Amino acid sequence: MKLFIDLYTDEDVDVLVAEMLRGRGFDVATTREAGQLGRNDDDQLAYAVAQQRAFLTHNRTDFEMLAETYFQRGHQHYGIIIALRHPPQEIVRRLLLVLDQMTADEFIDQLRYI
Repeated sequence: MKLFIDLYTDEDVDVLVAEMLRGRGFDVATTREAGQLGRNDDDQLAYAVAQQRAFLTHNRTDFEMLAETYFQRGHQHYGIIIALRHPPQEIVRRLLLVLDQMTADEFIDQLRYI
């Protein structure tokens, strides 16, 4: 059983989000750090899955479709979080509501909006 949700942030998410979450003890990888800049959405989600990380993005349309595709094909992901565009502090505040209330195992295949 895995308790804490590890995150992977899309390149459109401000890197300050990752820094602030790390300051609270969360394991967060950014697209830049992972050497994944410029990769398409399918590849980004596949990378997150391979790393067993929930994916944080602002890209609602594409990732709603990807979540549906994964569901239809019976593929598992470790969660997709779609964040409205807010200052990093507000995104972190909203994220913590999810991260502090769910385990990584509970978050598998979830799609959440913050």
